[in-house]
Amino acid sequence: MMGKTLDIAKIRKDFPLLETKVYGKDLVYLDNGATTQKPFAVLEALDAYYKDYNSNVHRGVHILSQKATSAYEESRKKVAAYINAAHSYEVIYTKGTTDAINLVASTFGRKYLKEGDSILISAMEHHSNIVPWQMICEERGATLKVIPMDKEGVLQLDLLPSLLDERVKLVSFTYVSNSLGTVNPVREIIRQAHARNIPVMIDAAQAVQHFPIDVQELDVDFMAFSGHKLYGPTGIGVLYGKEKWLNDLPPYQGGGDMIKTVTFEKTIYNELPYKFEAGTPDISGAIGLGVAIDYVNSIGLENIQAAEQQLVTYALAKLAEIEGIRFIGNAPERSSAISFLLEGIHPYDLGELLDKQGIAIRTGHHCTEPVMDFFEIPGTCRASFAFYNTTAEVDVLVAGIKRAAAILI
Repeated sequence: MMGKTLDIAKIRKDFPLLETKVYGKDLVYLDNGATTQKPFAVLEALDAYYKDYNSNVHRGVHILSQKATSAYEESRKKVAAYINAAHSYEVIYTKGTTDAINLVASTFGRKYLKEGDSILISAMEHHSNIVPWQMICEERGATLKVIPMDKEGVLQLDLLPSLLDERVKLVSFTYVSNSLGTVNPVREIIRQAHARNIPVMIDAAQAVQHFPIDVQELDVDFMAFSGHKLYGPTGIGVLYGKEKWLNDLPPYQGGGDMIKTVTFEKTIYNELPYKFEAGTPDISGAIGLGVAIDYVNSIGLENIQAAEQQLVTYALAKLAEIEGIRFIGNAPERSSAISFLLEGIHPYDLGELLDKQGIAIRTGHHCTEPVMDFFEIPGTCRASFAFYNTTAEVDVLVAGIKRAAAILI
């Protein structure tokens, strides 16, 4: 995909933390898969909320509450437009991707999962898309099935038809693997599942910040993502659900704002989206997420995608020149994460020596222990990129790895 060339030097000035010094060296932040940095616009929006109109939403007739409510609901509309939801009330605010998946696992499982049924996930899932399904399957007497992958980190879709039997009640899988960078064939998986009337949930935590997603075009039933990976605040996330499903499922939690009327005998639940938003929400987080989306839109997701793809291509080529390097995951279609090992060096040791050089990467199993078990490794080093990263930073990373290797080997 072609996009206009971005002025990265100018863009970097929007992110104050990128000016940080680490051990006297310029910070090279390559841990964007864990969380992204925040632009001034988001930080200023958070500051303005708490300084100028801090108030609870939906509950007050006074001007501060009205202003907070308006900003909160405007943000919901921005999220809906960003993913092209048919209605803003199909956007449910959660604490993050993990919370959103737990919400669907709990509510869908309580209503539809019976003994002998199954949930189908993929072999490259984050723990957040494994454990909630294990929990509800155990509770309901159901089983968890897995779409296998090959040694390149690509799902074996030829096995999907045999896995989609009459016992599968829902398919839940990641759009982009956080540990392998693999971009999964979401349209084909959705098509095959829907051909058997099986709903589909997508974990888009590693996708929505990298390229455009249109939930109506995908025809996905549920989708989850986190604000902090989309240049927004921590503690805020989104569950998108088709209106028919959200109306059909029971509430996840009880409390304020998710009710219409309460008596000691019976409670009448609120309409969407409030039915799933019990208690005081993360108001500032939602507002900050809306501003983050404004910021991303001002640059253009197509431009971001093009810049990041060029950067990943450059990084893969430069890293491949390092003696003894082994890439974990070699999918032909990939996004911004690169996982690797260096022969004879534990990833933690390499990560620590890179940190001393001002280079921030992620080491470990990346909350994907089954992936590491599949490759028979303890973990990896992962460099994950955002559009504000540069080829010069890639060069610093490569030089840093070579310097660390000279010390460790």
